Amino acid sequence: MLSWMAITVMGLGKKVRFLYEDETRIGLKTISGRKITARGVKPIGKVQGKFQATYIYGVVEPKTGEHLFYEFTHLNSQCFEIFLELVAQNFADSILIIKLDNGGFHKKKKLKIPNNIILMFQPSHCPESNPIEQVWQYLKKGLRWKLPKNLEELRILISEQLEKMGLEVIASIIGREYILEALSVVGI
Repeated sequence: MLSWMAITVMGLGKKVRFLYEDETRIGLKTISGRKITARGVKPIGKVQGKFQATYIYGVVEPKTGEHLFYEFTHLNSQCFEIFLELVAQNFADSILIIKLDNGGFHKKKKLKIPNNIILMFQPSHCPESNPIEQVWQYLKKGLRWKLPKNLEELRILISEQLEKMGLEVIASIIGREYILEALSVVGI
């Protein structure tokens, strides 16, 4: 239905793409995790509890692994509008159907949505239906036990980790068979 609407109403001849969108908060507080230790021994590592953080907004396409990540200082509707505009410019040749959660800032009454974007909201309280959540887990796994001194060092670590995650890695994380099959059935 959405594919038909995108093709007939929004513009014949344009490519239709399906993307997942989400945001994550990454801060200076140490992300702990598993370490190899003897059985029954709790892992020990240096930690810090600084509460400065940054937010990463992202969209990913399950079919190809194409993505766009952008850092913002806040999680609000103004930043979300800017991000949507960046996404629209980055994929200007396509009509985008973007699946996202029900965050309040996603549903602001006067939210300016670019002409080539259709927002599709997932059911409430089910983040597992949005595979970009696993992209964030993969990103944060690479940041475990790191101790950046400030936000600038954290940004460098994040950008290095995102560079390691190329199209193939992202496609392998989010390109679930049932998603790809559903997209092929609707012609996306």
